[in-house]
Amino acid sequence: MALLGPGVAIGLGLAIDRRSLVGATSLLLLAVVVAAAFGGRRSGFAASVVAFLSLNFFFTEPYHTLSVARGADVIALFVFLVVSVLFGTLLTRAIEERESAERRVAEAAFLDRITSRLLSGERIEDALAEFARDLVAMFALHRCEIVPGTQRDAIVARSKDLSEVPGDGPRLEVAIRTDGSLVAVRPAGGTAFGSVERSFLQALAAQAGLALERAALDEEVRAARVDAESNRLRAALFSSVTHDLRTPLASIKASASGLLDRSVVYTPAQREEVVRTIVEESDRLNRLVANLMDLARMRAGALLPARETVWIGDIVNAVLARMRRRLEGFAIRVNIRPDLPQVDADPMQIDQVLTNLLENASRFSVPGGEIAVTAARWQGTVQLRISDRGPGVAPEDRERVFEEFYRHDAGAGRGGSGLGLAIARAIVLAHGGRIWIEGAAVGGAVFVVELPVAAAQETRDAQGGAG
Repeated sequence: MALLGPGVAIGLGLAIDRRSLVGATSLLLLAVVVAAAFGGRRSGFAASVVAFLSLNFFFTEPYHTLSVARGADVIALFVFLVVSVLFGTLLTRAIEERESAERRVAEAAFLDRITSRLLSGERIEDALAEFARDLVAMFALHRCEIVPGTQRDAIVARSKDLSEVPGDGPRLEVAIRTDGSLVAVRPAGGTAFGSVERSFLQALAAQAGLALERAALDEEVRAARVDAESNRLRAALFSSVTHDLRTPLASIKASASGLLDRSVVYTPAQREEVVRTIVEESDRLNRLVANLMDLARMRAGALLPARETVWIGDIVNAVLARMRRRLEGFAIRVNIRPDLPQVDADPMQIDQVLTNLLENASRFSVPGGEIAVTAARWQGTVQLRISDRGPGVAPEDRERVFEEFYRHDAGAGRGGSGLGLAIARAIVLAHGGRIWIEGAAVGGAVFVVELPVAAAQETRDAQGGAG
């Protein structure tokens, strides 16, 4: 650039007018500007010297010598040299400062983007892998390694374009505050890392260290939460077992002891009542044990439905028949639409959902109150609604009642084990359905269960509609 620019300017000056010193000066000054802009500071200085000598040799009398005939020309030549050097220097400084500012803006944006990704909650291994790939692209690296200094494996990113380059070039290793390191390696024959690049990589390594510390703290917090939740569940399970298991056992033992006591004389009606108490409390105990087993299966992810195509009406009728004694004293109203479609479901699990919901309704309904069971089709689902005339559930508690061991006691003796509704929701969700609570206009609560219509039923409906 130091020779090309002045050479072109000399050719143009000679072609236009050798005697026009002003025109030649302008062209050579422009050549210095071009050389400084494209070649840098040293190129601009060298172009100034070449332009100064060319102006003397080609355009100052006597021509084709370095002698100067007039004193004014000497002054003009040295003024040109000083101006061209200063102009080229100032121009290259401005260009360098602009490039430095652009580089700082780009680095700040890159650092902000990297920091956001590292602190976004994304899995730390994925964030560090993306971080290493960005460094490879930004610094034209052969490879980048991030060694966390913990039990995590090292993260290695390689340049696809340089994957075949044999050997490594300049290498820079920056410490990470978590006792790890960030290693940047350029390809063989690459340029060494400058002080600016070193400072920037140190800043990036500091961000990676913060992200690793955050990930370690997050793991500690998660472990503490898991321990706290496990302790809570153990305490709740112990409370449930000690209270809900002892109550039916005490009733069974008292009734059986009375029957064995020969000094106690029972009438046939009294004896039947005692035996009925033993059977009912045994059923209650059996349901509690089944709920505990289902809780264990649910937490192990083994609560999987054995699906078959069934009609909800059959399950509803079977549950009501089995719970006839439990629902004595309540007005049971059943409304099942005759056009109710079939569903793909596990009959035993849906039976358990209905049993738990009806037990809940009987527990909270007033004696003699109405318990309604309705089933109808609704937008591609079968919607089952169980309503009671109890105290209802406050809007702020309508999600909490589905939590494990949450007891919504609305009066003495009404609280359950806190498992029935949690298991019902787990079963419904496993079937791809939904369950929620609504308020009733006449008081009480309405439990709504939605299950998807069987695929075969939808196909038959679609064919029937097309016909």
